[in-house]
Parts: sequence; structure tokens; C-alpha cells
Amino acid sequence: MNPPDVSPYQRIGGDAAIRKLVDRFYERMDKLPEAYAARKIHPADLTESGNKLFDFLSGWLGGPQRYVEKHGHPMLRRRHFPYAIGPEERDQWLLCMQLALDETVADEPLRTTLFAQFVQLGEHLRNCGANAHACEPEAART
Repeated sequence: MNPPDVSPYQRIGGDAAIRKLVDRFYERMDKLPEAYAARKIHPADLTESGNKLFDFLSGWLGGPQRYVEKHGHPMLRRRHFPYAIGPEERDQWLLCMQLALDETVADEPLRTTLFAQFVQLGEHLRNCGANAHACEPEAART
């Protein structure tokens, strides 16, 4: 059992482990046909997306607040609102994250906890579909 003052950032293994998770996540998204809907809302070159996710996860997991230092408050819903994110995109994103977690995080209780948090995060970012906003990106509504 981990002491309560040990952050998920420390439990996962710090920067190296987060980088590995992010790299595996985007490898899965780039290669899996069943992740096509999630992949197509990302840029062709995933380098910047990977760097931003790494920076975000670092702070989100209790480590250095890199994303905030570089980009300000994450405001995730607002930053993702230009993209139509429905149940399909959310579920495909979660599939890639689940596979990446399974492949890179040996600590099963941590993996389970993190995935549950990613599910909540994915739902928070959903902006179309049942019980959500209109299913078109903000740019198309203006």
C-alpha cells in the first residue's frame, strides 16, 4: 500500500513513465483502425499533441505543472470545444488510453484508478451526442 502523500505522478514512475504512456497512447491511436474517429480530429503530426498531453498529465497526476506554465489553465472543455467529440470519439480515445495503461502501468490498482479518472475526463470533453451540446464543432456554429 502506498502512503497517502505519494502522488499518482510518483506512483506511475514520474516523467519517464508518463512519456512512455503518452507515446504508447498515440501509437495506438495512430495504428488502430477502430480508433479512426478519434485519430481524425488530431493533426497529422502527433508530436505537439503528445507533448501537450505529457505536460498536462504531469500536473494532473501531481507532478510538475508544465502545462500551466506553458499554456495557462488547461480549460480542457473549452480547448476541445472546436472538435466534435461524441460517444464514438470518446470511447475510441478511452480504448487507446486503456491499452496504453495496460501496456505501461504495472501497478494494477493505480491503473484501475487512472482509467476511471480518464473515463470521467472523456465524458467531460464530450460535446455532442445524447444529453450533450449540438454535435458540431464551435467553429461550424459561428
